[in-house]
Amino acid sequence: MTIEQQLKIIKRGVVDIVSESELIQKLKQAEQERRPLRIKAGFDPTAPDIHLGHTVLLRKLRQFQDLGHVVYFLIGDFTARIGDPSGKSQTRKPLTKREIIKNARTYKEQVGRILNLKRLKTVFNSRWFEDMSVADILKLTMHTTVSQMLARADFRKRLDKKEEISLIEFMYPVLQGYDSVILKSDIEIGGTDQIFNLMVGRDLQRDFGQIPQVVITLPLLEGTDGINKMSKSLGNYIGITEKPEEMFGKIMSISDELMFKYYTLLTDEDIDAIRDMHPKEAKLRLAEIIVTQYYSAEIARVSRDEFQRVFSARQLPQGIPIFLIQESRRIVEIITDSGLSKSKNESRRLIRQGAIVFNNQRVEDENFIVDSSGILKVGSRRYLNIKRQ
Repeated sequence: MTIEQQLKIIKRGVVDIVSESELIQKLKQAEQERRPLRIKAGFDPTAPDIHLGHTVLLRKLRQFQDLGHVVYFLIGDFTARIGDPSGKSQTRKPLTKREIIKNARTYKEQVGRILNLKRLKTVFNSRWFEDMSVADILKLTMHTTVSQMLARADFRKRLDKKEEISLIEFMYPVLQGYDSVILKSDIEIGGTDQIFNLMVGRDLQRDFGQIPQVVITLPLLEGTDGINKMSKSLGNYIGITEKPEEMFGKIMSISDELMFKYYTLLTDEDIDAIRDMHPKEAKLRLAEIIVTQYYSAEIARVSRDEFQRVFSARQLPQGIPIFLIQESRRIVEIITDSGLSKSKNESRRLIRQGAIVFNNQRVEDENFIVDSSGILKVGSRRYLNIKRQ
């Protein structure tokens, strides 16, 4: 494959490349020396489940693997104890070591659905940071200045609002940058909110006598609300381990405008050809493609048929789970205990958002009591058949 052909693949959906000329040089050199480039991407294991927002980066990593390069999947088990401030409006609560190990294990299992594990090296940055003395770590701060840190957009916003910024947050970009030095990375990939941290990596590599890594940033994927970055905490996410019919339905709920961004970042489809399709058919195709990626073509077809049967014919889905009650119970308890939500707080949030319907009546009171059999609907796709014994 020519360098031009490789660039076309690499540049799809990309926001920034610092710099393209350096990238071309690295690709040429790798070809001449017949060696793979080291592609670095860091992940703080802050949540146990991967959603489609994460897969934007993972898919780009897979493209580099398919081009013959090696991905260094860096799990920031040490830096997760600090918390990345990028894009955050307040200091993030550090994770315990036990939480980090649990989440990291889940991450590794899930990325195998996207990445080629034979061309993947998983590394933990505690391997080098835990052996460093306080003096060693403090020496790293000599490579950045306070004025550089305060120039960050997210820090500047917090200062303008007179919100606190801890000194430990200043350390995060330095530590992330030092990861690049240890790994001798050729290219580091991250979201647009990571640009500052990635550039610190370039500076540190240069200071340590290495050829600076090329920085590639990707856009942040909006969730099902069409406004905010996809996030589990906001409830606008589409998890890659969700039930296929749930995944299909969530994708169908996004706006037509957002659909094309999903096509660009989550598929290899020809966007011009997609724009010629009817929006509804294009969205059905998108949902089918994504479900196929994480399950199979047959399961995707069944999910599509079920979606059209339920939402086009206005029928109830098949196989609605049954939840037995022997006495009157609060709606919040039923939603949580049945597994339709993961916590009572999430159940309350769903009620406040108007997402709960019981026997065709919207539930607006968190203290609503269910004392009879009926169909409970959560959102537009989840159902529960409540039976009073």
